[in-house]
Amino acid sequence: MTSAEHGHGGEMPRRDFLMVATGTVAVVGAAAAVWPLVDSMNPASDTLALASTEVDLAPIAEGQSITVQWRGKPVFVRYRTADEIKQARDIDATTLPDPKRDEERAQNPKWLVLVGVCTHLGCIPLGQRSAEPRGDFGGWFCPCHGSHYDTSGRIRKGPAPENLQVPAYTFLNDTKIRIG
Repeated sequence: MTSAEHGHGGEMPRRDFLMVATGTVAVVGAAAAVWPLVDSMNPASDTLALASTEVDLAPIAEGQSITVQWRGKPVFVRYRTADEIKQARDIDATTLPDPKRDEERAQNPKWLVLVGVCTHLGCIPLGQRSAEPRGDFGGWFCPCHGSHYDTSGRIRKGPAPENLQVPAYTFLNDTKIRIG
């Protein structure tokens, strides 16, 4: 045997080189096979595009509500009247099933932003259109099981355990918000 076959003289024996090369190819091949699975766990591009949405408030009239989509859910944006604000603020929040003050739920008293999904079984409450029933408290009504929400989106009557969720949102200026 020569000294090169024994690994003497700083050279790698051919068998060791083949083992390292085979191992490297196996690792690269395994990574290439696993990558599509790992990549499929990332949010879809259409979902990432909806991570936040901007809403122009200028065309919404006082007393009117609109529904926008955010992360696949309806979001209710209501330009509340002075009477709706008064109704929401005149309630002793400690008497409510999910006690939250209106001031905690609306950054600007005129604008209420809520995820429009009933907290009981995930239905979409009525009350966005003026012709729809708004329940006993003037907010929203879920006819599926009879949950009534007030003008701050707080549960007042029925089986829903929590208030309508307030998503994270920011006022970009007086007439535009970013949800998410």
